[in-house]
Amino acid sequence: MNYYQDITLLPDEDIALGFLWQKIYQQVHIALVEQKVDAQHSAIAVSFPAYGSKGFPLGNKLRVIAEDKAQLEKLNLAGFLSRFEDYIHLKSIQPVPEHATPVAFIRQRVKGQARIEKDMQDKAVLWAEKSGQPLAECLKQLEKSKPKAEVKTPFVWMESQLTKAANPERSARFPLFIQRVEVAAFKPGLFNCYGLSAERGDKITTVPHF
Repeated sequence: MNYYQDITLLPDEDIALGFLWQKIYQQVHIALVEQKVDAQHSAIAVSFPAYGSKGFPLGNKLRVIAEDKAQLEKLNLAGFLSRFEDYIHLKSIQPVPEHATPVAFIRQRVKGQARIEKDMQDKAVLWAEKSGQPLAECLKQLEKSKPKAEVKTPFVWMESQLTKAANPERSARFPLFIQRVEVAAFKPGLFNCYGLSAERGDKITTVPHF
């Protein structure tokens, strides 16, 4: 990938960095959807140069990366982010420096506390039906092996446009957990419409880090 464009987020006393991430990343996601190469994939990626920062763990910068300069010009980030011009600094499109190293960012599936509670309830009901024991006793036994919600992975609150369109009364918000993966070499491929690697394991897609 040869060209990039940086978005620096500029929070203030009234707009927290986490809230600003929600708004900016949502707009970048919408822009990527409009330029997707098929139903689920984008040729344009994002990266997080300050991933792991203290305070907000994604840092204050979102980098959008593409193979060709024309792809970023067509993406038109300035247009999608025009409402937030007081809260961001959008740099011009630049070539990726030669000293860049490979890294990958993937979407991590994390069970929240509500999902864990539901799974435990479902397991207890099945156990009670099979064993004949009271449901309360089954829940008590399962409590010993109850998993804890994973909360260490950085995330951004996003809004599903499909859920919102299908059921306007239902909450469409969800946490998008983003994991950084260290890799040894650059590997080409496609990204999802959040700009993250569409593949995992040996087929993971990388981006340049600098």
